[in-house]
Amino acid sequence: MSNLSRIALPLIAAAIILPAGGCARNKVKGDTEYVARDVNTLYGLAKKRLDQGNYLLAAKLFDEVERQHPYSVWARRAQLMSSFSYYMAQSYADSISSSRRFLTIHPGNKDAAYANYLIAMSYYQQIEDVNRDQKITQQASDAFGELTRRYPGSRYAADARLKLDVINDHLAGKEMEVGRFYQRQGNWLAATLRFRTVAEKFQTTSHTPEALERLVECYLALGIPEEARRSAAVLGVNYPGSEWYDRSYKLIQRHVPAAPQS
Repeated sequence: MSNLSRIALPLIAAAIILPAGGCARNKVKGDTEYVARDVNTLYGLAKKRLDQGNYLLAAKLFDEVERQHPYSVWARRAQLMSSFSYYMAQSYADSISSSRRFLTIHPGNKDAAYANYLIAMSYYQQIEDVNRDQKITQQASDAFGELTRRYPGSRYAADARLKLDVINDHLAGKEMEVGRFYQRQGNWLAATLRFRTVAEKFQTTSHTPEALERLVECYLALGIPEEARRSAAVLGVNYPGSEWYDRSYKLIQRHVPAAPQS
């Protein structure tokens, strides 16, 4: 999937406010070595590494802020910044884990919606093409769905809905691929189940017209002409100018006797 990190960066920028105090002078080599440091120095060093694009090191330093200063007012912010830094480092499993920990400790925090967004985006960035297993795709769908349900008015909900449209199209594409495979094998019933899933569960996606036409083919092969006619009718009502309707119409004309006139 395309990298959408540039979207996430401005959204979190407002949270990066340094506490008053001096900047760290530590060299990079010793950044992650355990050295007791005041919160200002440690947080400042983490932010510096983030600004330099050293995201993984920044994440570990933000973790260290919380570890060394768990009761500081900066500990909560460091948790979220750690999640964001892991995300930017494409260390998605760590970003998810860190975001979930933040939500467990601070479920009612004003930044809870953003933590949920980071979880969803971390799954989204790992989506594979339709030839691969779609477990991650489903997890992304579930995460964005939870975000829109729990925070419908948040600044992230609109983007979540757009991502869900893309994800549903992707999941429908996987169902179509499997359905076509069964159809090529002559396993008409299994193919029918896949195409029906697309037509019923993913009916707003770009794959629906083809799914309905494939259903016409499968129902005719199974000897169920009335079901074939019904699928063609739905296709005609919703996609009258599509090539898929044209194909289904020709199939019905060729293989299904005209209904008797009353």
